[in-house]
Amino acid sequence: MSGSGKRDFSEFNAKLEKHIERLPDYAQRAQEKLQKYFPPGEEGNRPAGQRGPAAPRQPMKIPPVKLPQLRVSPTDIPVVAEARAKWTQWNTPESKLQRRKRRASRAMTFWFMLTVLCGLYALVTGLGLVGNPAGDMAQAVAGIAGVVITGTLGVRSGLRLRQLGKTQLPVSSTPPPLPSASSAARIPMERLAESEASLTELLRQLSIPSSVGTTAIPEISVADARNTANEAAAALRGLAGRIQAIERASGAAPAGERAALDSAIRSLTEQLEDGLEGYGALVAAAGHAVAASGGGMGVSKEALTNATDHLAGLAIALRELS
Repeated sequence: MSGSGKRDFSEFNAKLEKHIERLPDYAQRAQEKLQKYFPPGEEGNRPAGQRGPAAPRQPMKIPPVKLPQLRVSPTDIPVVAEARAKWTQWNTPESKLQRRKRRASRAMTFWFMLTVLCGLYALVTGLGLVGNPAGDMAQAVAGIAGVVITGTLGVRSGLRLRQLGKTQLPVSSTPPPLPSASSAARIPMERLAESEASLTELLRQLSIPSSVGTTAIPEISVADARNTANEAAAALRGLAGRIQAIERASGAAPAGERAALDSAIRSLTEQLEDGLEGYGALVAAAGHAVAASGGGMGVSKEALTNATDHLAGLAIALRELS
């Protein structure tokens, strides 16, 4: 500032002129920085003075991610699986027969008690102990008629109950329902169902007579193998039922008791696996017998007999456990 009170702008003007001279350098640096982020296109081939404003960047399109669809079957839900199992058990021929027997037994008991009451009424009125003596004979006749009617219905109910007791249920070809998907017995029971289907077909092949009228394996051996396999399958399913019962108990038990229940489940699952290995040995023996149906019958019969004996002993042990 000068002594006259006026400011000296000479130094400021010199600095301003210096920055104005360097403006092209600033523009060149800015252009270089823009080219790092935006690749030169048609605008980059044109001179710097003729370039127009940079085109706006298009937003990047991200393809939608397809998540895997989880297919949950209604039978995998424990509540639905349990309800379905109860409904299936309710509609089995065995359950229907038992319900018919109970209804016939109750009807026979009802008609028998009613017959006794009618007989007492006819006796009391016939002796003139109650009622008008003039009408005793009519009341006694009514009581006797009641005895005849109710007695007839009671006898019919008794005959029906006897007939139901002699009814032989046909062998059901429908496999029993499998355990729930979360049960440790689900996979073993699936393997058992597959093995049963294979063994049924193999034993059917062994029962077909040849052109000379004889079978590859004696029928008694095939029947013995079939009966033993049925007993073993029933024992294995009983063992699987125990596993499911313990699993339900483990879900409702306190946290401190679940470790012991889980250990019991693992032990029973190992026994179930051992039983399936024995069942598989019988299936393999039957397969060898079918394969050797053209020769080597002695070896095939011996293998089938040994496997049947082994499975019979295993079925007894599993039956005791279940």
